Amino acid sequence: MPDTGFMQALDRVNFLVSQKLDTLLAVPDGPESWLFEAMRYSALSGGKGFRPLLCSASAAIFDVDEHRAARVAAAIECVHCYSLIHDDLPSMDDDDMRRNKPSLHIAYDEATAILAGDALQALAYEILADEATHASPDVRLELVSQLAKATGMHGMVGGQMIDMLSPNLELDAGGLTRLQKMKTGALIGFAVEAGAILGNATSEQRQALLGYSHDVGLAFQIADDVLDVRGSSDEVGKTIGKDAQQNKTTFASLLGVGRAHDQASLLIEQAVAHLEVFDARADVLRQAAAFVIHRDS
Repeated sequence: MPDTGFMQALDRVNFLVSQKLDTLLAVPDGPESWLFEAMRYSALSGGKGFRPLLCSASAAIFDVDEHRAARVAAAIECVHCYSLIHDDLPSMDDDDMRRNKPSLHIAYDEATAILAGDALQALAYEILADEATHASPDVRLELVSQLAKATGMHGMVGGQMIDMLSPNLELDAGGLTRLQKMKTGALIGFAVEAGAILGNATSEQRQALLGYSHDVGLAFQIADDVLDVRGSSDEVGKTIGKDAQQNKTTFASLLGVGRAHDQASLLIEQAVAHLEVFDARADVLRQAAAFVIHRDS
């Protein structure tokens, strides 16, 4: 079971992020209100908030104001929601369920889903570029630059392309690790690094957090692969078993469920070891790492 302190930290971040997104996505008068409603449907749908939590916990190490950190966390949630909206489209993974309710293209329509995803991605950069996020333009520019790298062709989008091609690629462990480092790990990495950017961390501190995020990101994907085999649709909040149906290579299929779980546990141990330099200041990040392999969704 997750630590009580961790759950309190998660609840606090989700509250702050939801508050900011509720304000940013206030529905205007006019026909574009349909787009805003669609964006709210996904962005305010009660996700776990794991990536925003990583950002907030990393920023807290450096005593960053929680409201500034929450703005960056909200930007991260916008990007994550955009990626889920597009991932569920018929031309991608073709999934009708997300977070225990109909996917956006089912609840609205496919064109609206595409536009809502596009708009959420744009909103993320608007948030990061605003002075309310940080007084220094250099810090804001680095946040924008690093998020672009994490989500573009060398990151999340590139990983999604490899994932779509994967049934024909016969991926080995190295190829699968690279795919997931791009598709899933890059945004998780940015979430952790963003706190360090906000806090003007040293290169040594950033390197420690980079090592942590690399191991946590890979463990997160392995745990997802295991859930796709062991979990239920009600618990996970989306259709399970689709990887096998689509003949995709996953860590669960490559290693077997037991070995995959063991590998995820080893990665979590490695991730926590990277945090020694921060002492108790990184306790929430340590608890977040444990949450990765104990979650049921």
